[in-house]
Amino acid sequence: MNVPVFLARQVRHAPEGSFSATVTRVGIASIALGLAILIVAFAVLFGYKRTIEQKIFLFGAHLQVSKFTNNASYEETALPLNTKLYRDSYQIPGVRHIQAVALKAGILKTPEELTGVILKGVGRDYDWNLFRGSLIAGKVPVVGADTGSGSTQLLLSKLMATQLKVTVGESVPLYFLGNPPRARKMTVVGIYETGLEEVDKTIALGDIRLVQRLNHWGPDSVGSYEIFVNDFDQLASAANNIYSVMTPDMRLTRVTDQYRPLFDWMLLLDRNMVILLALITFVASFNMVSVLLVLMMERTPMIGLLKALGGNNSLIRRMFVFVGLNMVGWGLLIGNVVGLSICFLQEHFKLIPLDPKNYFVSYVPIAWDWMSILALNGATLLLISLVLWLSTIIINRIQPVKALAFKK
Repeated sequence: MNVPVFLARQVRHAPEGSFSATVTRVGIASIALGLAILIVAFAVLFGYKRTIEQKIFLFGAHLQVSKFTNNASYEETALPLNTKLYRDSYQIPGVRHIQAVALKAGILKTPEELTGVILKGVGRDYDWNLFRGSLIAGKVPVVGADTGSGSTQLLLSKLMATQLKVTVGESVPLYFLGNPPRARKMTVVGIYETGLEEVDKTIALGDIRLVQRLNHWGPDSVGSYEIFVNDFDQLASAANNIYSVMTPDMRLTRVTDQYRPLFDWMLLLDRNMVILLALITFVASFNMVSVLLVLMMERTPMIGLLKALGGNNSLIRRMFVFVGLNMVGWGLLIGNVVGLSICFLQEHFKLIPLDPKNYFVSYVPIAWDWMSILALNGATLLLISLVLWLSTIIINRIQPVKALAFKK
């Protein structure tokens, strides 16, 4: 028989209504509440970061390669399509996908309103999968035809569509500055919304063939390459691999530099999470120490009796540690159930809304990161176990004679 475990079972079954029973429930509740808060906080943090990153990647690929130029306008310098970088991209370690795009500044005008726009021309190699969560009406344009001057189908943001008072299926003139100015009658086939104002108020998507025709480029010229990597955490490594196949007249831009304020803001969220984790862990550990000290105080005569019968300090300390671990186990169980239930309800029913103007999303997003959840449980168990063992050092100083005479 494991004596410390047997004794712990007797100690933890305190009489109902006793002070020790009350503080035991408080200890379990504090651990459960702390873990539930951490699970929800991490799920929201990861969900929010992933959602914002996906919105950024809609128009800002992980890496972008363009022609090196001093031109600071939206008028791009042609980059050859049939380069080693584009042709052999699948052989570059870390690269998942590469697509050719071209930008052209213009003005959308209706009888009542007008707005400046950056037409982003895309081809058949464009990855539309990221748009599934942002397309709110219509469909994506048909692009990349081998013949003709390019499709006149246009994908607008909700912000621009509202300002221009146009809907899916309507036509709107798109004017391009030049000498003389040129105009194209575009048909709105879809409307998207990212919540990122700097994107929604400027970017419209269309056919890259149209931009090539307007710029007097051939079909083998593009504005830039957008590159997606397999693992965003290995962005620096993938960038170095791309450098090795770039020509001297090419320039590489990372999305973390292009949208630095947003990534710095998300880094600040990570730091805040570390502070929250430290505070909640400290409070839970403090509560458990308090609960265990109360239990030891109420069981002081028992401690004296065990010592008088030959029980050593290690046995008695392990007994109280097992009592504490039992409370930790119940706290972790309840905390997981509560935290995961809240995340499940929020993910499926979107109970907590947000103002997209301030938070870029219309509801609190949730991401399931099971490794983080397991790490939270493991770290909580390990840290509180260590704190419990250290708090039982007081048992070494209890003398049997005084303990047997102790009155609660």
